Amino acid sequence: MNVLVIGSGGREHALVWKITQSPLVKKVYCAPGNPGIGQIAENVPIKVDDLPGLLAFAQKEDIGLTVVGPELPLSLGIVDLFEEYGLRIFGARRNAALIEASKAFSKDIMKKYRVPTAFYEVFSEVEPAIAYIEKHGAPIVVKADGLAAGKGVIVAQTKDEAIAAVREMLSGNAFGDAGSRVVIEEFLRGEEASFLAITDGKNIIPLASAQDHKAVFDGDKGPNTGGMGAYSPAPVVTPAIHEKAMTEVMRRTIDGMAAEGRPYRGVLYAGLMIDGDSVKTLEFNARFGDPECQPLLMRMKSDIVPLMLAVADGDISGMSLEWHDQAAVCVVMAAKGYPGDYPKGDIISGLDLAATMPHLMVFHAGTAAAGTSFATNGGRVLGVTAVGDTVKDAIDRAYAGVSAISWDGVHFRRDIGSKAIDRAG
Repeated sequence: MNVLVIGSGGREHALVWKITQSPLVKKVYCAPGNPGIGQIAENVPIKVDDLPGLLAFAQKEDIGLTVVGPELPLSLGIVDLFEEYGLRIFGARRNAALIEASKAFSKDIMKKYRVPTAFYEVFSEVEPAIAYIEKHGAPIVVKADGLAAGKGVIVAQTKDEAIAAVREMLSGNAFGDAGSRVVIEEFLRGEEASFLAITDGKNIIPLASAQDHKAVFDGDKGPNTGGMGAYSPAPVVTPAIHEKAMTEVMRRTIDGMAAEGRPYRGVLYAGLMIDGDSVKTLEFNARFGDPECQPLLMRMKSDIVPLMLAVADGDISGMSLEWHDQAAVCVVMAAKGYPGDYPKGDIISGLDLAATMPHLMVFHAGTAAAGTSFATNGGRVLGVTAVGDTVKDAIDRAYAGVSAISWDGVHFRRDIGSKAIDRAG
């Protein structure tokens, strides 16, 4: 069977890496892919939002399964289009992907179906939003309603910061159409975790727990990014928290979406805030998290392709996933200036050395070919991911890989996984 993976980041590199291991798969294509992906699959120069082009390619190359990585093609309706032409595709339909494409819709679903979350209001005009901030004070969270590549969330520590965020989103057009409405919600205290599950709209198979690191600097300081690293499993997700996440978050959301006439198929990502035995939902994503996908797939023992095919066919009953007991850690190496403006074209050294290290994978996220070398071509450039018998082993291996690789201005967090170490005592 031929498989097409859509996307070009570290998540897609990890998906291609995992899918190529399946005995069911003959050839993997990736559109548009990146040079790292090109080492193990065939890249196809079709953009993720070129739905007619992707459809024509899938038909021409007899693609037996298409796997959608990023949120944009899901929000544009690629799953609906492929299904209309009888093609198997793994991902959420357009009316279900709205759970990520609109934070206001997502919050309304949570409120209606009693999914625990922060108190909130939705605004499309500046003055009422400012009045709400003045009334409730800070810290407070301001979110762009639409898709903003993981960066449309401002955790404001002061009222002035929150008001500036509102003005920038609603008047200053900081996130384009994504910021034409804002969600303002209470600030939640606790520790974040990522909880992902694969579902056919009825049955739910949870993935292993993971924890992302959104802030750009050590100690969770600085502005939010698309994610600076992740590890799995996350000790903060105890068996009791796992049960709550399944029953109060995933079950209620999947059942609620079905009741709304928006059956949800694919992978559903819940960002959770955990405080003691309290679990509240920060957000939903309609796809694998990036960088959580990288350590999760390195820990996944099962072949993922049969499960993806079953989701595309609408029935995963009786299926399950097996996991390696090992831990996995991904450290994101970013370009100078990220998450703000950053240069491109810096030559990356040390990839050959990292490739010789056992238990380590370097997933490309924002790279370009530069002769026989690779150069930076994005904000998050590489996801250096390692497995180990313990989280500490995996951390040590991942940072050994990081230390082998360099380019001008590279930066990364040095504390990925430290919360798991602290928890272990």
